[in-house]
Amino acid sequence: MAAGDGSLDLFRYDSGKEKPGPATGAPVEAAARGSRASGRAAEPWTVARVNRRARLLLEHGMQALWVAGEVGNWRRTAAGHRYFTLKDETAHIGAVMFASDARRLPADPEDGTRVRAFGSVTLYEARGRYQLRVRRLTAEDGEGLWRRAFERVRRKLEAEGLMDPARRRALPACPSCVGVVTSATGAALHDILSVIGERAPWTRVLLRSARVQGDGAAEDVARAIHEIGRSGRADVVLVGRGGGSLEDLWAFNREEVARAIAACPVPVVSAVGHEVDVTIADLVADLRAPTPSAGAEAVVPDRAALARRLADLRPRLSTGLRRCVRRRRDGLGTRADRLHRGLRGLIEPRAARVFRRGERLEGAMRARLASRSARLENASGRLDALSPLATLSRGYAVPLDRAGRVLRNVAAFPHGSSFDLRVVDGRVECRVAGTRPDAPVRSSPDG
Repeated sequence: MAAGDGSLDLFRYDSGKEKPGPATGAPVEAAARGSRASGRAAEPWTVARVNRRARLLLEHGMQALWVAGEVGNWRRTAAGHRYFTLKDETAHIGAVMFASDARRLPADPEDGTRVRAFGSVTLYEARGRYQLRVRRLTAEDGEGLWRRAFERVRRKLEAEGLMDPARRRALPACPSCVGVVTSATGAALHDILSVIGERAPWTRVLLRSARVQGDGAAEDVARAIHEIGRSGRADVVLVGRGGGSLEDLWAFNREEVARAIAACPVPVVSAVGHEVDVTIADLVADLRAPTPSAGAEAVVPDRAALARRLADLRPRLSTGLRRCVRRRRDGLGTRADRLHRGLRGLIEPRAARVFRRGERLEGAMRARLASRSARLENASGRLDALSPLATLSRGYAVPLDRAGRVLRNVAAFPHGSSFDLRVVDGRVECRVAGTRPDAPVRSSPDG
């Protein structure tokens, strides 16, 4: 690969097709003279072949390395690739970071930023230009890019009011269900469940497992918060994970997580990392807890403290109830008196009117009864005068056959027949012994 003087031999490797050639100018001239002497012209290389050979030599001759320099001419393509230069006081080198690697960048560095780039030297065959293919890029201070990205997101969300303390909501005192967004396999979940089980074992826990680190973690956490909030089952949501570097915690510094927390319909507690770690999620949440365990303590009450508080409240509650009953009883007595006076004021004048109307009605009824009684007596007299019984009472009798029909003439009394004679106080059974018809009445000659 290298000549005796340490220089790279550009003509030694070509996929095994060409024979090894000399590495210095003199042997190359000798080879050219030998070709002329033999009468054959040397076969020229194509530019593409030279560039390909140079690329292979560069990639095999230099291992991946860290390069420190200042960023310049930073450019981002639609496909997500980044092109830029790295330079120091005396030289510069072109660099490319493809989208698959650039996806891990928290933010694009600004021109002039001092960075450290890890990658390998290669050659872009189409233009014969060698460059550094960067796989990882960090600020020279280690976390500069992450800090810059953090401040950029913080300023943007702060300008929108998402970090305004006035919009923070109070946590429920005794939630019946706590929603938890974290990794199902992480130690943070174990700590959260242990604390909730110790402090408030009656509390239900609704877990939505999510990736908390790496590609896609921010989207997964935001989706988990949205799903728990939309379910309507949790009274409060606890979002958290254990500690780590700024890069490990970066999912909780992304806009989508912050906006999901702000849009959640129930209060959200952010418990990310350790006490010294502060994320965008902490600044947007309704409450920031320094650790997942502290977050669990914040969302549920301590049963021992709750029992002591209930014991303290019992006598106060009893006294308050007695006072409340006394006030209500006194109030009811006062209202009853007012009601009694009011009803009496309504009833008495109406009762007087009813009494007067009763007297008038009674007088009218007496007058009408007297009038009807007189008319009844008059009618009774006339009826009595027309009654057959009245005739009987004056000494008359009425003959009746066995069927109760009145016998009106002599022909109705055949010899030996029986009949009843109705008198004023009963009946007399009679038998016909004989009849004597009356002589007809003759009219006077003058009549």
